[in-house]
Amino acid sequence: MKLELPDAEAYFMVSESEHNADMYYATGFLAYDSFIYLNSGTDKILISDMELGRARKESKVHDVIPTSRYNIMDKIRKNKDADAAYCEMIIEFLRTEKIKSFSVPNNFPLQLADCLRKAGFGVTPVKSPFRDMREIKKENEIKSIETAQRAGEKALSEALGAIRNASIRSGVLWQDDAPLATETVRTIIERSLLSNGCEAPDIIIACGPGSSDPHWKGEGELLAGEPIVIDMVPRSKKERYYSDMTRTVTRGEPDGELKDMYSAVLDSQDAAIKKIKAGVTGSEIHNIVCDTLEERGYGTARGKSGEFTEGFIHSTGHGVGLDIHEGPSIGENGKELKAGAIVTVEPGLYYKKIGGVRLEDVVVVTQKGCKNLTMFEKNLVL
Repeated sequence: MKLELPDAEAYFMVSESEHNADMYYATGFLAYDSFIYLNSGTDKILISDMELGRARKESKVHDVIPTSRYNIMDKIRKNKDADAAYCEMIIEFLRTEKIKSFSVPNNFPLQLADCLRKAGFGVTPVKSPFRDMREIKKENEIKSIETAQRAGEKALSEALGAIRNASIRSGVLWQDDAPLATETVRTIIERSLLSNGCEAPDIIIACGPGSSDPHWKGEGELLAGEPIVIDMVPRSKKERYYSDMTRTVTRGEPDGELKDMYSAVLDSQDAAIKKIKAGVTGSEIHNIVCDTLEERGYGTARGKSGEFTEGFIHSTGHGVGLDIHEGPSIGENGKELKAGAIVTVEPGLYYKKIGGVRLEDVVVVTQKGCKNLTMFEKNLVL
């Protein structure tokens, strides 16, 4: 993988790739323990002998090198300190590669950076060069996100089936002989995702006035006629790519205020999606949402400072891929969108006495518009 590094000899990372999306993107190798990545024109990884066979089969880097080549166990025995031995091994590796200075990500381990600087290396923290690269998705990445999205839609369909089939007793939804709880619906979603090779680290099922907190996870029994905000980030366990989707529904007839909120959010989302294309900025799309909501009489946080807790209180969207939240941003400072970017469009309204309404689709930016990867219907009343 070729990197543009005008001010450095190389780019250097030390991390695991289970939680570090840059490391996984750069190497294509999934590991729970830290390993070493060096890109100095060609890319290499330095990895434990235990993982060597798997890395040589699965990674996409130019060269896979075992730590035994640099006698890591002898260094551990000599130093009686694994961290000191690891730094000594890295020093030997870098000198073998004839690297004297390099860039590292901003979250590079401070102790290791200090150790390398003491050995005479130039270590410069920089914004990751992979972040901009990751914003533009290749065809296989788009397909992976679609895979996660389809699994999420199947899971949501099953969850809404349970809500739709619930009976109503004294304003509470019932399933068989017990109230239908958010925990039950969340389990339905989790099981469905797992059966389709996906998972979701967090599933919001927020009902009633508590749904006015956009990230309240939700708990307890579901109520009739109240907003139920269901937000999930399904991820393919094999490909590692996320999607992101939200729907707001009610079981039973909602009041007029909630219907008006839903209509305004839906219209603002439609207006935004129609204007998304390469060359338009994320801030322009965000302003379209704010304009639509403000024209309908709702407040937005646009241009405001200080506490703003009701109305449209967040940005319109964000990029999605190997991380749930990545570039580009669809918000007040959103930059120009490029073809191949995948972004969420998720306007919402939140009022403490009523609850929240949020709708979220995922779209691929194209030269002339966008392709909506979300196929799930939008109906407030089940």
